[in-house]
Amino acid sequence: MEQPLQQTIALLARTPATLDAFLRELPDSLTRQNEGGDTWSAYDIVGHLVYAERTDWMPRVKMILEFGETRAFEKFDRLGQVRESQGKSLEQLLDEFAGVRAENLDELRALNLQKEALNRLGRHPSLGVVTLSQLLATWAAHDLTHLHQLSRIMAHQYRDAVGPWSAYLGVLKCAGHSEP
Repeated sequence: MEQPLQQTIALLARTPATLDAFLRELPDSLTRQNEGGDTWSAYDIVGHLVYAERTDWMPRVKMILEFGETRAFEKFDRLGQVRESQGKSLEQLLDEFAGVRAENLDELRALNLQKEALNRLGRHPSLGVVTLSQLLATWAAHDLTHLHQLSRIMAHQYRDAVGPWSAYLGVLKCAGHSEP
């Protein structure tokens, strides 16, 4: 089912404030912890969202509108945030994300996309042909995926402390849903 563009924009507009309310001023002991191994922390997630905001969503919107399916998107570096976030505090990343997201949504609104444009085709380097509408829906679902991941990571830090209540806390049983 295709999602209405204004609904997608409304959801995308709320992500920075949601992250800010949840994470700002929390200690590093909560925001820099991950679930072990190569998993991400809250800090990593915010850095990833900043990086994706700069290099993925609007550049791909523009590629679809300019080139259609004749030119594939640039491959996305899923770990690009490691380099880009270096030396920045979580608060700086939250501020950066809010700013770049606002700019991108202003730019998206200014395009005044109509049904014909939303049905335009683009080419993903591994998925093949996609529509602009699918890209925009994916942008929103990507935010929601990382909000889900964030709650799971934060809950993971309480897994031992909750004792037997872990039996009732589904978030502690969730292993994630995204493929690497």
